[in-house]
Amino acid sequence: QVQLVESGGDLVQAGGSLRLSCAASGRTSSRYKMGWFRQAPLKEREFVAGINFNSGVTSYQDSVKGRFTISRDIAKNTVYLQMDNLKPEDTAVYYCAADQRTWTSLRADYAYWGQGTQVIVSS
Repeated sequence: QVQLVESGGDLVQAGGSLRLSCAASGRTSSRYKMGWFRQAPLKEREFVAGINFNSGVTSYQDSVKGRFTISRDIAKNTVYLQMDNLKPEDTAVYYCAADQRTWTSLRADYAYWGQGTQVIVSS
């Protein structure tokens, strides 16, 4: 089992920035992928960004490209999501996810999930 704990969610004005963190513990290995997803009220959960923890290869949803950056700290088993130029439509609960099937898409197929952290962007 892998445990994921997110932090960093907050209320911020449009145009502002936040950095989300997700610390992994438990049966982690050197080869896995991690991703960020979000779910806004009355909407389905959607992919935001993903990273191959070993290689550093990343993938982003089109609407966040150029504004969000996913990164990882291998020593700390932690992944970050730097969110800049936030918009009201970024308001959602953000979830961290992890999976050891690094051959599958960074955009889907995650077995382990965190509890989520709330991001609210006011206009």
